[in-house]
Amino acid sequence: MSNKVNVSRTHRRQVVLGLVLGAASAFTTGQALAQDFPPKKTISMVVGFVPGGAADTGARIIAKKLGENLGVAVTVENKAGAGGNIAHQYTATGPADGSVLLFGSVGPLSIAPNMMKLPYDPVKDLAPLTMAVNFPNVLVVHSGTGIKSFAEFIAAAKKDPGKLDFASTGPGSASHLAGELLNDMAKIDTLHVPYKGGAAALQDLLGGRVAAWYATYATAAPHIEAGKVVPLASTGTQRLGGLPQVPTIAESGYPGFSATNWYAFVASSKVPAPVLDRWNAELVKVLSAPDVVEQLNKHGLTPMPGSRDDLARYVAKETATWGRIIRERKITGQ
Repeated sequence: MSNKVNVSRTHRRQVVLGLVLGAASAFTTGQALAQDFPPKKTISMVVGFVPGGAADTGARIIAKKLGENLGVAVTVENKAGAGGNIAHQYTATGPADGSVLLFGSVGPLSIAPNMMKLPYDPVKDLAPLTMAVNFPNVLVVHSGTGIKSFAEFIAAAKKDPGKLDFASTGPGSASHLAGELLNDMAKIDTLHVPYKGGAAALQDLLGGRVAAWYATYATAAPHIEAGKVVPLASTGTQRLGGLPQVPTIAESGYPGFSATNWYAFVASSKVPAPVLDRWNAELVKVLSAPDVVEQLNKHGLTPMPGSRDDLARYVAKETATWGRIIRERKITGQ
């Protein structure tokens, strides 16, 4: 009996010792990973769109400051295609050392998973770092429509269901779903006209071949100033700084309406947690820097740095919201 008790005590001591050593080892490894930062002398910041757009512009502003802070080269890599999905797949299956950051976007992270089978899982294969920037679209109409206010737009849509059309940068894009959300909330039937990109949509809008577009402010601003298009309402929860006289859709009779573009930093989920946490801290520092905030604001981009958990919750909420709209409106990728 005594021998069994001694063996039991010895076993318990071995188990406790093993747990302590394991915890110590994990702590030491975590410290080493956090201290060995950044992982490489050159960090890749991947963008899923071509140079010159809002995503590329925002990424380059942030990359420059990040490189200065860390004393390394942060290069922006444009991997355009498939609405940003190519860049997201590249990051999900790429290096696991934390040397690749993705300037992810609402389409591949929250919209595409509801519309198609992807070669990666945004939740399982990509780890959240921080929200980067958030910005609304502005509903504009060609001046030739004669529509001068958001109320007149709704009235025109109700008068002739299916006749008033709006452009988008493609099925499932932010500009498409903003229109579908308004159709749903206002009980109207405006016609979606998809284009392969913003340039083609803008060309037809300016030519009067399509009536409306939920455009980014940066794209629409010069044409608003020239009087070629008329701004009716913005799609965010607050008025645009550059168009303070233009109301939001939410305050125009549809409370709760929110359809914004956003870009967030994510990395491969294979990257160790201490490295992910360190990237969060460094990116939040950059996004909070006054000079970076000023530069981003000039392009209509509002920095919204936060915790990794904040981003995970936001993505989940957006995925649920757009999933409902996609199902109920029977939206496909075609």
